[in-house]
Amino acid sequence: MSELQKPFSDPQAIARYTEGPPRFVPGFFDLHKMAGILLGERAPVDARVLVLGAGGGLELKALADMHEDWTFDGVDPSPHMLALAERTIGAHAPRVSLHEGLIDVAPEGPFDAGTCLLTLHFLDADERVRTLREIHRRLKPGAPFVAAHSSFPQAKDERSRWLSRYAAFAVASGADSAQVEKMHAAVEAHLNLYTPEQDEMFMRDAGFSDVTPFYAAFTWRGWIAYA
Repeated sequence: MSELQKPFSDPQAIARYTEGPPRFVPGFFDLHKMAGILLGERAPVDARVLVLGAGGGLELKALADMHEDWTFDGVDPSPHMLALAERTIGAHAPRVSLHEGLIDVAPEGPFDAGTCLLTLHFLDADERVRTLREIHRRLKPGAPFVAAHSSFPQAKDERSRWLSRYAAFAVASGADSAQVEKMHAAVEAHLNLYTPEQDEMFMRDAGFSDVTPFYAAFTWRGWIAYA
């Protein structure tokens, strides 16, 4: 487990998890709304949706709030984060099945739509493409898929500049400066980072078509694509 993944098994960090993403990801809640809108363009009213990286449950709750007849299969490797997801989704629990593990434990589907938010940057290039292929295999032909994660220019000077902006945004949003500095160093040292152009290539290599960016916020990018 990388240094960046350790908090997902730390009870104290998990207790504070819901405070973190909005401070580090500009437009965090709007990202969920946009995902719900984009998926809803093609997914049926009673869609079955695959959510990879579902720990914490924030995107599950947001999508369930927007689409009252959708059902969800959420997958995450951390049992502690899945427990938090169960608490977060609350009354939506009857519509959500949670699965502990990586993409391989996800049901075969086929699913009407899929998401993978703030997750793929933990994977190196080979595992990222493999994971995307396994998502693609579980989606119905033409099904929409939304991905969003850390993705920005990686030339030496540009990488440092953008990571500094990432840290400055977190501090400006109320995150503890010492914690931000620690996170900044961990991202620099451990995160698997690629350019937006490379990330789009990974999705196409996995079989997705019409890969289109819809979200860009400092070090974060999001795409809509179709199986």
